[in-house]
Amino acid sequence: MKQYLDMIEAFSDANGASGFEDEVVAVARRYAPEGVSLQEDHMRNLYLRRPENTGKKPVVMLDAHSDEVSFMVQCVKPDGTLRFVTLGRIVESNIPAHRVRVRTKDGDYIPGVVAAKPPHFMSEAERNSMPSIESMCIDIGARDESEAREAYGIRVAAPAVPDVKFTYDEKHDTMIGKAFDCRLGCASILATLDTLRGEDLGVDVVGAMAVQEEVGTRGAQVTANAVKPDVAIVFEGCPADDTVVEPYMIQTAIRKGPMLRHIDARMITHPRFQRYALDAAEAKGIPVQEAVRTGGSTNGAPIHLSNQGVPCIVIGLPVRYIHSHYGIAAYSDFENAVKLAAEIIRSLNADALAGF
Repeated sequence: MKQYLDMIEAFSDANGASGFEDEVVAVARRYAPEGVSLQEDHMRNLYLRRPENTGKKPVVMLDAHSDEVSFMVQCVKPDGTLRFVTLGRIVESNIPAHRVRVRTKDGDYIPGVVAAKPPHFMSEAERNSMPSIESMCIDIGARDESEAREAYGIRVAAPAVPDVKFTYDEKHDTMIGKAFDCRLGCASILATLDTLRGEDLGVDVVGAMAVQEEVGTRGAQVTANAVKPDVAIVFEGCPADDTVVEPYMIQTAIRKGPMLRHIDARMITHPRFQRYALDAAEAKGIPVQEAVRTGGSTNGAPIHLSNQGVPCIVIGLPVRYIHSHYGIAAYSDFENAVKLAAEIIRSLNADALAGF
C-alpha cells in the first residue's frame, strides 16, 4: 500500500467548490503530521507550520489550492431543475450526462445529473451545435420548484461538484478521480512536511492551502501577504499533454516525474531558483520534466509579485483530462514531486537564497 494513498483519496473525494472548501480543510487537519500547528483565516485559507520553525530563518512557503472546478446554482426552474454557472474554466461539452453532488441548506450533499436532452427532442440545429451552459440544468429528481426548495433543501448559490469516487490501480500505478487539480498539491504539502519531520533545516517552512484559485488565484493573494515568504514552492495539478499534442511537443507526460514550467500566462519562473531546482533533481536522480507554457497560471502569479517580489517555482503534478469530472494521474509522479520539494528545502539556507 502506498504511504499517502489514503490521504490522496480523502482529498480527492472531498467536496470543495471555490468558496466552499470546508471539507478539504477538514481532511488537511485530519492528515496533518503530528506537531504541525494549524491556523485558518476568514477565507478558510489554511496555514501549516513545522514545530521546528524558529522564526529567525528564511521562510519557504509551500503552496497548493484547496478548491476545484465546480458549479453554483443560479436559480431553481419551475420544473424543479437547477440552472447553474461554472466556478472555474470547464469545457462545456464535457459537462452534460455526468453526476454531480449539490449542497443542501442543511449542508448535506445530494446527487444530481446534468441533464442531457434526448436526441428524440432535439432539433437539427441542436444536434449539430455545441451545448452551452445556459442550455443545461442539474436534475435532482424534484417534480417542481417547490419540491426542490422545500423537500430537497436547495437554495440559490448552492455549490455543486462532480460526483466521482477515487480509485487506484496498483498494477499500473494509475489514480483516477476528481479534483487532482489541486488536491494532489494539498497532499504534497502534507507529505513534504511529514518527510522533513524532525529535521534541522536552514529555513523555516510554512504550508499554505489557498482557497479560490480556480476563480482568479484569490486566496493566494492573502496567504502570500500573511506568510511573507522569502521563496515559494507552488504545487499544482498540471494538464498532462501526452495524449493531446504531437510527440515532439510532449512536456507533461504522466509517469515521467513532476513538471517544472519555465513560463505560463502570468509568471516567468524565477530563472535562478528554477535552475537550482533542476540541478537538485539531477543531483538526486529525481525524474523531472521541463515545460514552456503559453497559457494557464498558478498561485505563483500573485505570490511572486507579493512582498516586493518572491522567487517562485512550480512543481507540477501531471494530470490527464484536467478540469473535467475525471483526472488520471500516477502515484509515482506524486512521490517524486514530494522528494524534489524535500531535497530542495534541505539544501536551502540564507546563503543559498542570497544567490537568487
